[in-house]
Amino acid sequence: MAAIITDQIRILNAKNFVAGVTTSTNSYYSFVGLTNPTNIQSDWDVNPPSPSDNFDEENNYWDTMIALKKIDKSDVALVVRKLFWVSGTTYDMYRHDYSISKPARSGSTNLYSSRYFVVNSDYRVYICLQNGTTPETPTGQPSLDEPVFTDLEPKSAGTSGDGYIWKYLYTIKPSEISKFESIDFISVPLNWETSADNAAIRDNAVDGSIKIVTIIDRGVGVGVANGTYTRVPIKGDGVGAECTVSIDADQKVESITVSNQGSGYTYGNVDLVAGNVPLGSTVPVFNVIIPPDGGHGANIYRELGAKNVLLYSRIENDVENPDFITGNQISRIGIVENPKAYESIQNLSLSKASAVYAIKLDGNSATSSTFEINTTITQTIGLGITASGKVISYDQTTAVLKYWQDRTLAGFTTTPGAGIGITNPIYGYELNKFLSSPLSGGSLTINGGSVPLGIDTSFTGISTVINNRTYYLGQSFTDGLSNPEVKKHTGNIIYVDNRPSITRSTNQKEDIKVILQF
Repeated sequence: MAAIITDQIRILNAKNFVAGVTTSTNSYYSFVGLTNPTNIQSDWDVNPPSPSDNFDEENNYWDTMIALKKIDKSDVALVVRKLFWVSGTTYDMYRHDYSISKPARSGSTNLYSSRYFVVNSDYRVYICLQNGTTPETPTGQPSLDEPVFTDLEPKSAGTSGDGYIWKYLYTIKPSEISKFESIDFISVPLNWETSADNAAIRDNAVDGSIKIVTIIDRGVGVGVANGTYTRVPIKGDGVGAECTVSIDADQKVESITVSNQGSGYTYGNVDLVAGNVPLGSTVPVFNVIIPPDGGHGANIYRELGAKNVLLYSRIENDVENPDFITGNQISRIGIVENPKAYESIQNLSLSKASAVYAIKLDGNSATSSTFEINTTITQTIGLGITASGKVISYDQTTAVLKYWQDRTLAGFTTTPGAGIGITNPIYGYELNKFLSSPLSGGSLTINGGSVPLGIDTSFTGISTVINNRTYYLGQSFTDGLSNPEVKKHTGNIIYVDNRPSITRSTNQKEDIKVILQF
C-alpha cells in the first residue's frame, strides 16, 4: 500500500516544537562538553565520529558535559532555506502543481525543494510568482531586477522586462539576522497569525485569489489581430476572477494578465468563449496558478515550507558566573530538554549551569601549584579504594579545581596475596561530603598536581574574597566540595554534535546555532 507523510506534518511538528520551547512549563538548554576528544579517537579533530543514539552513549554525554545555557523563547525561530537574489539567476516560480510529471525549472518535483523565493540585499523576503515563463521560455528566464519594494500587491521589480513578478512577504530584523542567520537558513517571523508587525501583509491576503496565469500554448487564429479582450472570466470553484487577454498581429495570444483576483479558487480555467474571444484553429492553453491556503501572505509557514527550527545560544565568559571553562577544549555541543536541578524533581531554571564537580583546595602551595588539564587526579578513599577524575580546569587564584569522572577509570582489580581491591569508584569524591574523615587508611589529599593538596573543608559559599576582590566561583561549595548544578542523566538529550575541538580563551565568545529538521 502506497502512502506518504506530507510536508504539512513536518511544518506542524516544527511549529509545535517552537511552542514547546517557548512555554514556561518546559526548559531547554544547549550544552558543551568533552574536553579531550583525542583520548577517545586520535584523529578526532580531522574526522569527528558520528554520535551514537543509544542510552549508553547518552550517559556518556552527561558524564562529559561541562556547562549548560538556557534557551529562552527569544532564542528559537522557524527557519527556511536562504536563497539570496543574484542577478542573472533563473528562479523557479510558485506553482501549486509541482510533481514528477511537472517538475520545476530547477528539477525539483515538489514546491518546498524548488527555488521560488529569495532574500534581497536588505533582507527582505519575496516569493516569485512569475519567472518569465512563456511558451518560448517554458522554464523561465534570468532575473535581472532585484526586488526592493514593500508594496502589498505583486509587481515587477524593475524595467528590464525580465518577466518576473514578485510578492513581498516580510523583512528580517537586524536582531533576527544576528541570531538566526546561518550559512543555509534565514528566519521566519514567529506568531505570523497574530503579530502586528505583519498585519498588513497577512490582512491583504485573499483565500483562493488568482494572481498569475501563464501561457502554455498561444493558439492559432485566436480573436482579432491586435485585439484586447477584457473581463475574460476564470471559471472554477471560486468566484470573481477575470483576466485581460491581448492578441498579437498573427492572431496568437500575446499576453494574459489577471485584472480581478476573485476568491475561493482551488482550480480554474480561462473561459475564452465566455469572454467573447474567438478560439481559432488551435485553442490556447493556460495554467491558472492556485495560491496557498488563505492566499499569498496568509500563512508563510505553509507558503515557504517552514519545517526547520534554529536554536541559538551565545557562550560568553561571565565574571559572575564562570560555568563555561577557559583554557581547555570543547568538542561536543548538544540540546537537552527538561533537565532537572541537582537533587530536585523540578526542571532546571538557571540561565547558566555547571555540569561538573569542583573542589576548593587548601594549603599554602595551592595558589602556586599546577594541574595539567585532561590529566588524572586521584584520592585515596580507604584501604585499596581510590577515586579518580580528569582535570577540566584549575584556577590558581581561587584554588578551585574542576573535574569530571571518566567511567573508563572505574573498575575492579585483583591484588595478588591481598584479596580483592576496589579501584576508582566513579563517585568516590562524593564520599567526603558525608564523612568528617576518610575511611580507614584514606586521605583527603588530592594527587596529580605539582604537589599533593588537601581539600579546604572550611570553605562554604559561592564566592570568595582575595585581597579585597570578590571572585565568583559559578557554583556553590559546601565544606570545600561542589556538585553540578544540574541533575545528571535527567531530561532528554535531543541533539548531539561531535565537532573538531576548540580551545576556549578568556576573550572569546561562541555562537551556537543548532538546526533541527523535521
